Amino acid sequence: MNLEICNLTKQYKDKIAVDSVSLNISPGVWGLLGANGAGKTTLIKMAVGIAPPTSGKILYDGIEIGALGEAYRDILGYLPQDFGFYPEFTVLDYLEYISALKGLSKNRTKSKIDELLRVLNLTDVRKKKIFKLSGGMKRRVGIAQAFLNDPEILILDEPTSGLDPGERVKFRKFISEFAQNRIVLISTHIVSDVEYIATCNAVMKDGKIISTGSTGELVKAVEGRVWESIISPDQLDRCERNTRIVNVLNEKDGNLSIRYLSASPDIPNSKPAVPRLEDLYLWLFPQDKSEKEEI
Repeated sequence: MNLEICNLTKQYKDKIAVDSVSLNISPGVWGLLGANGAGKTTLIKMAVGIAPPTSGKILYDGIEIGALGEAYRDILGYLPQDFGFYPEFTVLDYLEYISALKGLSKNRTKSKIDELLRVLNLTDVRKKKIFKLSGGMKRRVGIAQAFLNDPEILILDEPTSGLDPGERVKFRKFISEFAQNRIVLISTHIVSDVEYIATCNAVMKDGKIISTGSTGELVKAVEGRVWESIISPDQLDRCERNTRIVNVLNEKDGNLSIRYLSASPDIPNSKPAVPRLEDLYLWLFPQDKSEKEEI
């Protein structure tokens, strides 16, 4: 089982959204990390076959996905950033409708929907109209439809948008268990979604894949660039102007514990900190730059 992205490019007039991307995706959880505007969604749309590439190709087990046609869609689960539904659909109506589109039998449809409603904590709202649900519940309905056909390839675009922290933890556990002998690709800018469950991460910036590897391999890029120090509250404003601070914690004595990114220790009494994937993300995608619309 292998999904191979070969020199994939997507150009819109004078804008190159995806620029010669190549990835060899094997079973397990893969994180596709990048800021808004990096090209993640465009890459995802080509990977699921709903947007044709300008050049390059995508192969599943050595065969182009266009040639596989319906056979590829049969083994694919996909959650877009925004999934559509008829306003009058209840949760159950919608999942039964998607099951019919995917060709599931009635018996399989019932058992699978019951399972997903239970796992995603949607059983109590199964007869409620989707448009009346909270944002987090709507997102869970979208996640459920992607799992209906037990896909061999599961591609999720910003799956935890709108979920609360507890729901995110449950989602990560669910994905980790599901990914046995399957390909799961999660496109996200929420680093915690993939930091501990991803087999491999690909970091995308300005339409290109700039780095791939496990979390441990990737964070080596910021070793010696993550620092911690204790400062007084009146020092914070100056430190924020001159240093890329990523976390501030109030101490019991009234001082502040800060975590910051720098090529050298800029603040007195700084100590090196163990780098995390979030540190790498913030190093590559500084938050002081205005975010672009995702493409």
